[in-house]
Amino acid sequence: MIDRHDLSALIGSRICHDLISPIGAIGNGVELLLMDGGQGSPEVALIAESVANANARIRFFRVAFGGATPEQRMGRPEVQDILTETTRGGRMQVGWSSAPDLPRDQVKLAFLLLMCVESALPYGGRLRILAEGERLLLEAEASKLKVDADLWEVLSNPNVPISIGPAQVHFALVPEELARQGRTLHFALVPEELARQGRTLTLTIADQVIRMTC
Repeated sequence: MIDRHDLSALIGSRICHDLISPIGAIGNGVELLLMDGGQGSPEVALIAESVANANARIRFFRVAFGGATPEQRMGRPEVQDILTETTRGGRMQVGWSSAPDLPRDQVKLAFLLLMCVESALPYGGRLRILAEGERLLLEAEASKLKVDADLWEVLSNPNVPISIGPAQVHFALVPEELARQGRTLHFALVPEELARQGRTLTLTIADQVIRMTC
């Protein structure tokens, strides 16, 4: 019998798989328009930008919401390319550091946690993700944080009585993925000028820091 988690992941994979082809076809059509003298058209430029953004988001969602097992692997260049394209033109800067090859389920968890951090940085910021062996470390810095304490409590206590909407669904998925991978999440909001943990050192001036390890 397929459990609810696997079924949700399969649905996510199916939706992304079915959407990527028509969006790719639109992208090919835009390229033909550009070759046919449409380079100077603002309408074509807008369509091209929108298609690129949609393609990037679907690639990201396919990893974050789709099926993933430790046996499936992802290369570091592919992960970095997805993050670069997803954040292009936005206020969020994301740096990824890992081995050349890593388990897809580890990347899936990192992407879900990235979405949680992103929701707390409405004005943008800098995020560093380190995948070192089986360890994940996320550090985010921003001039201003917007944190819903009840929502963040869901990460460590899934039974918190709080209503989660579509925009916060990743908060509900993180505990399930942590349990599936046998991981424990530790996170802290650190409004300090100097914050230390393990081998990491973050020096900030007026910034606030979110640090997450699992």
